[in-house]
Amino acid sequence: MIVAQQLTKRFGDKTAVDNVTFTVRPGKVTGFLGPNGAGKSTTMRMIVGLDRPTSGDVTVSGVAYRRLPSPLTEVGVLLDAKAVHTGRSARDHLRAMAATHGLPRARVDEVIELTGIQSVAGKRAGKFSLGMGQRLGIAAALLGDPHTLILDEPVNGLDPEGVRWVRQFVRHLAAEGRSVLLSSHLMSEMSLTADHVIVLGQGKVLADAPLADLVQAWTRSALVVRSPRLSELVSALASPDVTVTAVQPGVAEIAGVSAAQVGDLAAAHGIPIHELTPRSGSLEEAYLALTGDVVEYKTKEIA
Repeated sequence: MIVAQQLTKRFGDKTAVDNVTFTVRPGKVTGFLGPNGAGKSTTMRMIVGLDRPTSGDVTVSGVAYRRLPSPLTEVGVLLDAKAVHTGRSARDHLRAMAATHGLPRARVDEVIELTGIQSVAGKRAGKFSLGMGQRLGIAAALLGDPHTLILDEPVNGLDPEGVRWVRQFVRHLAAEGRSVLLSSHLMSEMSLTADHVIVLGQGKVLADAPLADLVQAWTRSALVVRSPRLSELVSALASPDVTVTAVQPGVAEIAGVSAAQVGDLAAAHGIPIHELTPRSGSLEEAYLALTGDVVEYKTKEIA
C-alpha cells in the first residue's frame, strides 16, 4: 500500500506537487492521471526516494522507501524504460539487478519469459525498440516479485497484443492482493484497466474516486435516437431539463430523459423509432471536464 500525506514539492518558486494526499490500496489497479506538468512524475519519484519532498511524507508498506530493507521485493518500478546500461544485454541488465538483492538467476529467466523478450534477451538493451525497452522495464519491475507496482506509461510503444497483455497482467496482480499504481495518457485503456482513479492538475488532487463514480459524477448519460420524424419527437420532448444535440440528419443525442419516456412519448404520437440506444459517459469525457481549466499546454481546437 502507498500512502501520501500532504505531499509537497517545490523547485525554486515553482510548486510541482501541492499538498497531495492519497492512498493506493491493495487489490486494486489505481489509475494516476493528469495533464503534462500536473506533477505525476514528481509524485512517483518522491514515492521511490528519487526526489525529496519539501514537506509531507509518503510511505510504501508503512515505511519510507529509503528504509525498506529489500526495496526490489517490496516495490517494482518503471519510471523510465531507457534507464538501462545500453551496452549490456537485457539478460545481463536483469542479472545485475538481481545480484543486488540476492535473487536467483532462475528468476531472471522467469521474467524474461513472462514479458516475452526471450528472442532479444542476449542483445544490447541500447539497440531495443521502444516497445522492447518497455517490456524490459516491466521485467525489471517484476524481478523481485514485489507487493507494490508503480508503472509510468507502461504501454507506450507496445503493439496491441502487448497492450492487452499489460492490462490483463496488472489486473491479475491486483487480484492477488497487490497494490498497482498505473500512469497513462490512454483514457480508453485506463477505462478498461483501472478500478480507482486519482487525477492531478497543477500539482493538486482534482479527484480521488472509484472509476465508475468519477465518470458518473463528471459526465451526462444520453440516448442516441434515430427517427425519420425526429423534429416532431424533439418538439414533443421539449423541456428545460432535456438537452438535444444533433448528430446527423435524423439522429440526435438526447439527455435528461429516460429511454422509457422517449419510447412511450413516440408511441403516443405515432412517431416511428429506428434506434433508441443508451450512451454512458466515458472516462475521457470525465477527465477532460475535470482538467479543462488546469491544462498547462493548450492547443487550438479544430473546427
